[in-house]
Amino acid sequence: MLAGHFGLAAAVKAKQPSVPLWALMLSTQLLDVLFVPLLLANIETITPIDKGGYGEAIIHANYTHSLVGALLIAIVAGALAWRAWGRNSGLVIGAVAFSHWLLDLLVHRADLPILPGNLGNLPLLGFGLWAFPWLSAAMEFALIAVGGWLYFSSALQRAKEAGPAHRSWAIIAGSVTCSLLLLLLVMDFTGLTG
Repeated sequence: MLAGHFGLAAAVKAKQPSVPLWALMLSTQLLDVLFVPLLLANIETITPIDKGGYGEAIIHANYTHSLVGALLIAIVAGALAWRAWGRNSGLVIGAVAFSHWLLDLLVHRADLPILPGNLGNLPLLGFGLWAFPWLSAAMEFALIAVGGWLYFSSALQRAKEAGPAHRSWAIIAGSVTCSLLLLLLVMDFTGLTG
């Protein structure tokens, strides 16, 4: 779902041009960014199933990907962005950070805890679309297609307002963004990113 998260960030950038693109891209992956040091410390783990690859793992991210943990991470990210860029940007960054958990809920097998550390051994959440790789890839493709299209259209519109000299830069930026999103989806689906 790596590409899908970035596709959502591109769509948000199209609708919220004042929020820095780098901040949207980071916030959409913030749960995974925080997961990495915990994975390296063996606090959170990944258990491959079958042959590995696209969605073929059980992820034990009991802190970063718990519902409450994701909400806390989103609140902190939103508060930092609010302080740096104002109220609107803070709300957008917080929402984009939490969107990671919502999208993961769709594709993950039941491996997302409600409370950090899976306190109380409550039922684990996840709708398991990764069990259907082509369906989850189609959903992810839809996210990057819509996000890429909105980003590209928005870049062209802003370039039109800024003057004709900006049009070629907008076409380059939009083309590169869309190409990278598609490449990331192919890499994700073929297991090259995981």
